[in-house]
Amino acid sequence: MKIAYLRVSTEEQNLHRQFDALSDVCDQVYCERLSAVATKRPVFDKVMNLLKPGDTLVVWDLDRAFRSTVDAILQADYLRERGINFEIVSLKVNTAEPAGEFAYSVMAAAAQYERRMISKRTKEGLEAARKRGVRLGRKPILSERQIKLARDNLERGKHTITEQAAKLGVHARTLTRALASLET
Repeated sequence: MKIAYLRVSTEEQNLHRQFDALSDVCDQVYCERLSAVATKRPVFDKVMNLLKPGDTLVVWDLDRAFRSTVDAILQADYLRERGINFEIVSLKVNTAEPAGEFAYSVMAAAAQYERRMISKRTKEGLEAARKRGVRLGRKPILSERQIKLARDNLERGKHTITEQAAKLGVHARTLTRALASLET
């Protein structure tokens, strides 16, 4: 039996490409919508438990099923020990064959490298932006002027933190953090 596992990371992504490619060549198709690095992947775990000797786990692409190179290699070994084949359709790799097993190991390492390089480039880009004075993250809710006015009102005893925050339309903790950041 060929059992397909499909996964996308977010609600905005769709499974159509994977589903169209795998539904015609597989006996059963299971879909999951969550990050590959999620600590629990209930559908993936269900599929792994359903597989029996002689079955084939089919995925569209390597990164649709595994978290890392180590995870991919360990899972492939685990499947092989159970007598289960593994197929990556987009790459035409089937671990039932020695050449497929070798190609799988190389591709798993390449996928992990690519993931780490994306992470590294992202971190470097954020650091370069910080060095140039770019403010990262959400835009502040309160302007510096609003924070200073609130501080002055609080110092004069005109309002409590809660009253001043309500007047500005924010939570008291937001105002407290803004006041603290003004000090630094």
